[in-house]
Amino acid sequence: MRAKDAVGRYGEGVAAAHLGRAGWEVLDRNWRGRAGEIDIVALDGEELVVVEVKTRSGDGFGHPAEAVTPVKLARLRRLAAEWLDAHDVRPRGVRIDVVAVRTARRGAAHVEHLRGVL
Repeated sequence: MRAKDAVGRYGEGVAAAHLGRAGWEVLDRNWRGRAGEIDIVALDGEELVVVEVKTRSGDGFGHPAEAVTPVKLARLRRLAAEWLDAHDVRPRGVRIDVVAVRTARRGAAHVEHLRGVL
């Protein structure tokens, strides 16, 4: 596994644990559809949330959330529709969140949860 992939996988685990501690139900991880992959699909109460996780081990490429472009958001909206078509879940609403994870040399990673990213 490439180092970049390992960092991403670590960040997804941190994000899933963060959501679980917040009382969310994680329904799916790394779900693949025709348009690509959703990192995490979860329920926040009765709202379905498609979560894009961005992990960085340094600041050389800017804030992790900066990597979520308008093109990526459009893809996530298509993927959310695909996921709903493939599953028997009827939420009250659907939104897209970004969880930005910054690893630390020592101690816990820093997690920033951005809700309802347009």
